[in-house]
Amino acid sequence: MNEGDRTTHERGATDPAPAGGGSPSRGTARSTVRGALSYGSDEAPSAGGGSATARTADGQSLVYGADEAPSANGGSASRASGKATPPDPGPPSYGSDFLQLDAGDASGSGKADWLARRLRQAIADGRLAVGSRLPPTRVLAGELRVSRGVVTEAYRRLTEDGHVEGRRRGGTVVVAAPALPPSASPTGHARAADGAGPGTLFAGEPGAEVFEALRAVRARVDFTPGQPDLASFPRTAWLRAERAVLTDLSAEQLGYGDPRGAPQLRHAVAGWLASSRGIRVEPHEVLIVAGTAQALTLLHPVLRAAGIDSIAVEDPGSLGTRQHLRNGALDTPPVPVDDDGVRVDALRATGARAALLTPAHQFPTGVVMSGERRRDLLRWAEDGGLIVEDDYDAEHRYDRPPVPALRALLADQVCYAGSVSKLLAPALRIGWLVPPPRYRDALIEAKRFTDLGNAVLPQLVLARLMDSGDLERHLRLLRGRHRRRRDAMIDAIARHLPGATVHGAAAGLHLTVTYEPHVPDTELAAAALARGVKCQPLSWHRQLPGRPGLVLGYAATPPGAIAEGVAALGEALRTLT
Repeated sequence: MNEGDRTTHERGATDPAPAGGGSPSRGTARSTVRGALSYGSDEAPSAGGGSATARTADGQSLVYGADEAPSANGGSASRASGKATPPDPGPPSYGSDFLQLDAGDASGSGKADWLARRLRQAIADGRLAVGSRLPPTRVLAGELRVSRGVVTEAYRRLTEDGHVEGRRRGGTVVVAAPALPPSASPTGHARAADGAGPGTLFAGEPGAEVFEALRAVRARVDFTPGQPDLASFPRTAWLRAERAVLTDLSAEQLGYGDPRGAPQLRHAVAGWLASSRGIRVEPHEVLIVAGTAQALTLLHPVLRAAGIDSIAVEDPGSLGTRQHLRNGALDTPPVPVDDDGVRVDALRATGARAALLTPAHQFPTGVVMSGERRRDLLRWAEDGGLIVEDDYDAEHRYDRPPVPALRALLADQVCYAGSVSKLLAPALRIGWLVPPPRYRDALIEAKRFTDLGNAVLPQLVLARLMDSGDLERHLRLLRGRHRRRRDAMIDAIARHLPGATVHGAAAGLHLTVTYEPHVPDTELAAAALARGVKCQPLSWHRQLPGRPGLVLGYAATPPGAIAEGVAALGEALRTLT
């Protein structure tokens, strides 16, 4: 039994001897099963090895280890440890428990279709959440009293649809929910937090809570931009690095750390930036922060103290970034973006002394700043302007060569920010800030009085991943997976959204789609959400007028679900035109 699927043993008082004979057990075994599974592989454990699950006469699950497996003849089998177990009451049967499945509901020749349909519906309505493991085929077949081929065929159909994924010893895991029409959901429509529906979520100007509200909506397909494939988080490599860190960790290292960040991680980040972004920086110049969001929060008072009360932003540009800056009492004058990147002439016209830019992969259009535009921008910076460079997903590129970071070209006028949120997981809350020398001490002071520094253990684990090469290997794996999902989205858009224009396909974790019909993109996003597809309207990220569109993340969604989601978008657009 795999550790992730292992049930919890709790031993209580000594049980009386079983009525059917055999030795009394040493304790009562109770099981707590994660999701609906007892096993992590596709094989039921045998009495001769591994672990076994049985049920008592009153239906209680009992879980035994390898040295406690019940014997096949109904007695108890004990090993050298001397442990005795209750008799085996027969094969487990949670056919009536697992989703209340009853093979009698299926027609004689359509059992695989029936089972696939029931599993698909359970995934759609949330009974089988993303991340849940399905029962092993042999186990489920035995409990439903159908052939193993029926279960295997049902799982195969769900795999082809992109709803589940086989993970060898990890079993078959749910990876994406299907897009179903509103009538297929128990309530008839998607719901947001606090009772807000699709219409109210996209009505009016988006407030500070809009992203949390959108995340709270249950959706069949999630095209939220900026979301990495969290199911591919390198758990094995992370655990290996964590064990190594804990083995070598001294007691003193469990105390308060350096507010600038663990020296090991600052050294690893310096090497990472040099090799992947062309930035030559010393470890003492790196400040470890809780993501780009905290980097901006630390910058607020430092920039205001330097007399900077506004930061120009790209238009279209990230709504979340704009909200963070305004929360720090900084104005955000918009600067238009064209096919070459931010327009520097318009930037000069704002009179702003600082600008927050995404030059390697502009959000949300995906434009890469041209060489001529970069030279013009650097001249603006040399005249006294400060560039805050948000290098949020520059590692994810597919069809174009890498472009150097602006920080590599003009260190004294560029404040560089990056993180592992798009590379590993936002939940880690680890990022870095490389400020110009004149702001470094003030930012370190701000970090010290904010939180005394990030948690040290995750920093040390990340440093080990970087130094060992595991993070680079993970990135290579992600590039191939993301490219396939991007291609699936482009193909689906061509089929279901004819006439739409795709922007920013060469890199990143998202695409931006603009379309011709005069349908407000907020209405389209609301109609899509009512069909179980979650995305963001392009107008959320604009301050200036522009074409309607949608921002569609693809990295976290399998190809089959991408096709379903885009088909739902096409249907929604057709109903509005």
